[in-house]
Amino acid sequence: MKIVARGTLNRGEAGTDRAVGTFPKLLGLKDGRVLATYKVGPNKDSDQATTEIRWSKDLGQSWTEPTALQSPGIGGKRGTLWTAYPTQLSSGRLVLISMWVDRESFPGSKIFHAETEGCLPMTVLWSESDDGGRSWSPWRIIPTPDELGPPSVTSPLMELAGGRLALSVETNKPYLDASRWYQRVVYLYSEDGGRTWSAPHTVSQDPTGRMFNWDQRAGVAPDGRIVTFTWYFDSETGTYLNIRRRISRDEGRTWTDPEDLGFSDQAARPAILPDGRTVLAWVDRFGTQSIRARLAPSIDGAFPAETEVVIYDHAAAVRSRPSAGEDMADTLAVMSDWSYGLPFATVLSNGEVLIVYYAGTVERMDVEWARLSC
Repeated sequence: MKIVARGTLNRGEAGTDRAVGTFPKLLGLKDGRVLATYKVGPNKDSDQATTEIRWSKDLGQSWTEPTALQSPGIGGKRGTLWTAYPTQLSSGRLVLISMWVDRESFPGSKIFHAETEGCLPMTVLWSESDDGGRSWSPWRIIPTPDELGPPSVTSPLMELAGGRLALSVETNKPYLDASRWYQRVVYLYSEDGGRTWSAPHTVSQDPTGRMFNWDQRAGVAPDGRIVTFTWYFDSETGTYLNIRRRISRDEGRTWTDPEDLGFSDQAARPAILPDGRTVLAWVDRFGTQSIRARLAPSIDGAFPAETEVVIYDHAAAVRSRPSAGEDMADTLAVMSDWSYGLPFATVLSNGEVLIVYYAGTVERMDVEWARLSC
């Protein structure tokens, strides 16, 4: 595996409302185009942030000018779109799943409460396009039960082998809730193309509340199995553990035991090729301070070290070294200052893999891309 091209999708403009670009996502379409979404704002957690779309017709080499996604008002309140995950269904329909953040209930507050560990009110939204992305339907709410708290979406909508849809949602606590946090990951299923959704089905949880299954990235293999790669955080020691992989053969009802992949810490959304080979990028924030990727022969195969490529070397670019938080509140505060990360991968029409990520300094972050041949 090697990097064959690199470039910039969105360049930050220091000191402006476009200074910081973060949370990039990608989708390689059946017609060869690439759709990218990302968030821009004066900082990483701004109530003035905007989520944008760009398109590429040449495998990411060049991109259109950005188009802003309009954030709706919900319940009479203003909010921002934190991120937008694109999916193309087998019918050709395009779907965007977004996480909307209420910016009026607690004016001027950050998304995480440093003392309670709670989150601002959030809502999961759906928009779709039947004309290849030229137009999009108005946002509509995917209802989630109150028991989930503010719902986080950290993986794209999945179309399963049987035809139904699965949406991965991570639970949070309400903003002022100071009780112990028992975080979990649940799936909501739709049997009717996204019009209605099931009750939540838990797929990952530590019942003791010690271990957190953060930013769980999921993908569906050609044989129908689901694979997840999870960022594990030990809330007692304040440390991140190695990435764990789990596999489900029955659309998320049961899972294999977590498998330690031997490297840490935050996984990207995997790119699964038509023959089952899997490219996994990840952020090694507390070791080499870099973003790396490896190739496995299948979703359950090993990721040999000899396949590894360095996507981004932050230690060389900036020469700064963060440290893991000693407790949860410290950890959440540190996250807001991280200036590189969140890689996301997609398979392109020519069989290559495109990876996006954000990188820079606290004052200015770009959205960068790298294209890999496998």
